[in-house]
Amino acid sequence: MLKQDTTFVSDDTHVSHLHKVKSTSADKTSTTLADQILVQIQTSIIKGELPAGSKINEQALAEKYGISRGPTREALQTLERQRLVVRAPHVGARVAQLTVSELNDLYQLRSVLEGMACELAASRITPEQLAKLEDLLATQDAALAKGDTYFQEEGDVDFHYQIIQASGNKHLQETLVGGLYHLLRMYRYQCTNKNRPVKAIAEHRRIVEAIAQRDGELASLLMRRHIEQGRKNTELRLIELQANAAAKETLANIS
Repeated sequence: MLKQDTTFVSDDTHVSHLHKVKSTSADKTSTTLADQILVQIQTSIIKGELPAGSKINEQALAEKYGISRGPTREALQTLERQRLVVRAPHVGARVAQLTVSELNDLYQLRSVLEGMACELAASRITPEQLAKLEDLLATQDAALAKGDTYFQEEGDVDFHYQIIQASGNKHLQETLVGGLYHLLRMYRYQCTNKNRPVKAIAEHRRIVEAIAQRDGELASLLMRRHIEQGRKNTELRLIELQANAAAKETLANIS
């Protein structure tokens, strides 16, 4: 179960391969199918291709990917644990709704846990892990110079993920990566202001410098400030998006 909970979203798609696999395959293949469709649906939800709050039709998803409902149901159950999908009686499964209230709750918890991760990483990070972080910063700087301002990729190319791994605390890793990571990426992907990455990268660099100096207290403080700035930015963008959506709905009703 933990393997599924920590599956990271990839932008690569394998739909053509999925169509070639028969739904009567062995259990091992079925698990692979569930993992693959999980990645597909995660990507669609995080990027907003499956809109927040929209109803999920299990049969339609199974038909879309050319597999049976078993692997589809298994993937949706994992997405529920990751809080990307919610299920209510007499309503069924829906994509998680983005709300200001949940955003604030999520970021408050994230601030505490990632602050702790930084403090632990300052005393536990290996030279190899530190080198990876510094390489990532250099990659982000180069991308920024080219005008690419989106750096919220998954897994090893995510700044926060690398620090969480460097903390060396398995329970902390499971809570953040398995329980909160994907929902956080949904908010970050859909609600980030285009100007935020410039400031965020500078904040990343100061955090890495504190970790490299083995100053856990400073690293934790800088991370909490960094997350709070991200929360404010994300909240403002979410409110703007919601206002725009409400205005469109009003115009549609008038028409």
